[in-house]
Amino acid sequence: MTTSASRNKGPGRPALLQALIDSFRTPDLRFKILFTIGMLFVFRALAHVPVVNVDKGMISRLFEQGDPTGQLLGFFDLFSGGGLRSLSIISLGVYPYITASIIMQIMNPVIPYLQNLAKEGEQGRQKINQITHYMMIPIAIAQGYGQLTLMKRLGGISEESFSSTFGLDTIAILLSLAAGTTFLVWLGELITEHGIGNGVSIIIFAGIVANFPTVIGQGFIQRNSNLGGLLTLVILGLVIVFLIVLFNEAQRRIPVQYGRSSFRGGRMYRQQGTSYLPLRVNSAGMIPLIFAFSIMILPATLASFFADPTSESIGGKIANFFTVTFSPDTAWYWLFVFILVVAFTFFYTMIMFQQQNLPATLQRNGGFIPGIRPGKPTGDYLNRLIIRITWGGAIFLGLIAVMPYFATLITDIKAIQLSSASLLIVVGVALDTLRQLESQLLMRNYEGFMN
Repeated sequence: MTTSASRNKGPGRPALLQALIDSFRTPDLRFKILFTIGMLFVFRALAHVPVVNVDKGMISRLFEQGDPTGQLLGFFDLFSGGGLRSLSIISLGVYPYITASIIMQIMNPVIPYLQNLAKEGEQGRQKINQITHYMMIPIAIAQGYGQLTLMKRLGGISEESFSSTFGLDTIAILLSLAAGTTFLVWLGELITEHGIGNGVSIIIFAGIVANFPTVIGQGFIQRNSNLGGLLTLVILGLVIVFLIVLFNEAQRRIPVQYGRSSFRGGRMYRQQGTSYLPLRVNSAGMIPLIFAFSIMILPATLASFFADPTSESIGGKIANFFTVTFSPDTAWYWLFVFILVVAFTFFYTMIMFQQQNLPATLQRNGGFIPGIRPGKPTGDYLNRLIIRITWGGAIFLGLIAVMPYFATLITDIKAIQLSSASLLIVVGVALDTLRQLESQLLMRNYEGFMN
């Protein structure tokens, strides 16, 4: 018997694209998609509500700079969906929540209380999520204060609207920024619960996609005479997208056997069932790129406040050294980015792999890898395997991170800030969302058969 998806599938139409088309033909999935689109309209509307006394022209000029300051602002704007360009009430985006989530993931294997919560199943995960939300508030206030301090120093916001003495106006702006982040996270949870899932990721996805037309238009306006470079840049973009899809879907399938016992005719029979344990080549996602760019951008930005080419003091020379060495225009900058991305890929992958505790899970469910004894030998085997697999994912992420530098050299067009990270997020979220729609369609087809 064929499913409705297979009956309606057009000739040569990809399965994921067909899942999206069939989702609009299913009433409840159509509601989920329209609900998600409605929440994204609310998100984009808030991105145009600025805080008081903002000099939008000055902020736009800050983003056009190629120095570390422009790189830092572009990095934060990536997660705000363009809200930072107008210094809106959601200019922090969901970045404080992502920071709190990363901190919680790193702290889980270290703090016994969090380890116990992780073992309590769904109830424990809800408590961890609640702690993450509480941690997000002070992080949002701290990041908002740092963002406003940077904007005031650069001239993007006036002294009347923000003062380091924590007057009423300053407190109101900081609370507004924290409330904006909280509201975005709440929108993301609504999308997860009533929409198509992955709410926070979809908000980041929408913010990045919303900035694409502006960035592409600026590229054609500024470099309209370099059509060959633009064409080469488009080809490189398509190659990057292809590689991202290839490595995101790549996995090593480890055969796992489960022993089952059954009674027939008063006698016990043992049966063997075989399944597969998928180990993804790129299991760290875009987190290593966030870590690497954060570390590389912040030192140069802080040093730029103290740098003075004419200074002969030790402090001035150190500041000048960091400003020059960590400039995005130098090869040293991108070499350090590549090394940090590779290192953070191994670090984050191993932390997440240890938290899963796969050897204990397999042994508890009666599963084993053929030829490998359960327990510690299984753990050692999986550790060796995940390290070898991660080398491919780490080098891939490192090359993706430094691709803007090579694109600039090849095309003579300044690469979009964090374009590789943006493409990685966009492609990853799009694949996960379409995959979820396909699985929900399959579940509804099975329900139709059973009814």
